[in-house]
Amino acid sequence: MAAIEAQKFESFRDFYPFYLQEHSNLTCRRLHFIGTSLVFASVIAAISTGNMLWFAATPLAGYGFAWIGHFFFEHNRPATFKYPFYSFMGDFVMFKDMLLGRIER
Repeated sequence: MAAIEAQKFESFRDFYPFYLQEHSNLTCRRLHFIGTSLVFASVIAAISTGNMLWFAATPLAGYGFAWIGHFFFEHNRPATFKYPFYSFMGDFVMFKDMLLGRIER
């Protein structure tokens, strides 16, 4: 059986609608929002305290909450596995869009 080939995207603009489709579940989006908020908080804590161990918390917070959202609520594999760079960007753009009320949170 042949492996399914990853869809090719020419730009982030082309990728973002796919990213939003992969995050259609409200609980999944909320968990992403919490995780991204904790990423910002841990970076600020690392810089403000000088304790670089806070940086170690950033992938745990960001990916931990996101992956729980995907595996238990969205029931799909995170796009990070196939599109790591665009997915990283997509998380922050989705966070911004949620903050601005463009996407339900």
